[in-house]
Amino acid sequence: MLLTRRYILAASLSAITLMNSPMLHASEKSDVVDTAVKAGSFKTLAAALESADLVGALKGKGPFTVFAPTDEAFAKLPKGTVESLLKPESKGALADILKYHVVAGAVKSGQVVKISNATTLNGQRVDIAAKNGVVTIDGAKVVTVDIECSNGIIHVIDSVILPSAKNIPATANQTGQFKTLLAAAKAAKLVDALSGDKPLTVFAPTDEAFARLPNGTVGSLLKPENREQLKQIMLYHVVEGRVYSEQALKQNEAETLGGASLQISSRKGGAFINESKLTALDVEASNGVIHVIDRVLMPPKSKKVSQADTQKTIERTIHRGTALYNAGHVDACASLYMKSVTGLLEDGHKLTESAHQHLATAMTHAKATSCSTSRSWTLRQGLDGAYRSMMVSVR
Repeated sequence: MLLTRRYILAASLSAITLMNSPMLHASEKSDVVDTAVKAGSFKTLAAALESADLVGALKGKGPFTVFAPTDEAFAKLPKGTVESLLKPESKGALADILKYHVVAGAVKSGQVVKISNATTLNGQRVDIAAKNGVVTIDGAKVVTVDIECSNGIIHVIDSVILPSAKNIPATANQTGQFKTLLAAAKAAKLVDALSGDKPLTVFAPTDEAFARLPNGTVGSLLKPENREQLKQIMLYHVVEGRVYSEQALKQNEAETLGGASLQISSRKGGAFINESKLTALDVEASNGVIHVIDRVLMPPKSKKVSQADTQKTIERTIHRGTALYNAGHVDACASLYMKSVTGLLEDGHKLTESAHQHLATAMTHAKATSCSTSRSWTLRQGLDGAYRSMMVSVR
């Protein structure tokens, strides 16, 4: 029955056409940009694409799926909005909005009605709903579907859709339930990191979650002398990249910016991060996504690693890095070495003074170059030097 309903809905959508549109009578398909220009009803969109320097990108190979707002759709925006967005100083914001209307791949109407969301070139997701023969994209009605182009497909929508423009701290502040979290981020000097362009995923404890901690814990952590401990706790709540809930549950675990991993599970009672329950999912921010949790996550206590185990870690790292480098994966080799050196310096490994100096110097020099080959060799030399000095200390 469900498949039948979807088939009927897809068929009804496909029946919607632009009978007077010249693009439907072209003998040869044009790309998505030229197709929109020829239609004559996307003049504002075309001007916006040019102003945001996105014309070249959308004339590329693709394929792309474009949810294209008409001139009437842009006219619905508050007075002066379009003019403001077309100014040179608004180029970044305009590009974000336009990329929010584009999805990678050629997604036809029959596929659109089977999904609830889609990730856009902006990085954020649009919500898709199909009901009573009407499909909406973030609330904007799809009025024409499946306009095929040489590098993709256009679906016409009747309103401009807008991505979240607030970063993670601003989004959290807007809700009013993360005052303690934001105070902790400020005390740990992490607000700038959480406000940057690099996409992040935050498992955010509410004020009630912090209130569950033993009496006096929050006050103690907010003291300047406990900043490093607080920083490690905060980083244990942050994962690199924009990880949505269904992705997180498939992964089962996620490595945090603090280095330790979180366990992700779905069981009776809901979805959990370690033993903290997820109470709200996929809250969009301009630079990431927030998942709300009901308990503060505490990172595992760092354990001192024996010198023998540290030497074995270096041996394994060199062995893996050598294999990657010889196979031509120089970037992966440099990344592996950098991650390993960072871990050796920060994760409780027992290092001799000379070994520590070799690794610290190598990391400093490696960070100063953008060449993966140079980084690989610099870090390898640091690992070799550290290993030799530790072997000497054992004798």
